[in-house]
Amino acid sequence: MRAHKPGDIGWVVSAHGALYAREYGFNEEFEALVAEIAAGFIRKFNPARDRCWIADMNGEPVGSVFLVGQSKTTAKLRLLIIDPKARGRGLGKRLVGECIEHARTLGYRKLALWTQSNLLAARHLYTEAGFKLKKAEPHHSFGVDLVGEVWELKL
Repeated sequence: MRAHKPGDIGWVVSAHGALYAREYGFNEEFEALVAEIAAGFIRKFNPARDRCWIADMNGEPVGSVFLVGQSKTTAKLRLLIIDPKARGRGLGKRLVGECIEHARTLGYRKLALWTQSNLLAARHLYTEAGFKLKKAEPHHSFGVDLVGEVWELKL
């Protein structure tokens, strides 16, 4: 795992767009949302409060997670993705764990995230890490019916 460098953010956007279309039927609106989140991260990047980790395998990116400060006490875990060829190796757990530990180190008191109820593997990682489901709301986004969920972890 390493910090992001030029080219990585484009990979994060492209990987999300392709994977979520293939596995969940999401349309290009999802890729646009990811692009907006990623662009905002770069534009507002504060190395004292924010982080991006990229996981490499054989010299190519296969995973990411972002830690984005929201306030002095709250951060968000964003854009977690694991390429299918890298799944089953504990990489998702390592990325989430790194994000949590770094949030603690930076003095955040709460880590929040937004996900969808059908993302079972991600939800499993969040539950294992101690996140609690705080809110669930049905919505129609990215061309499909979903249930958006807000999860929080007290640090």
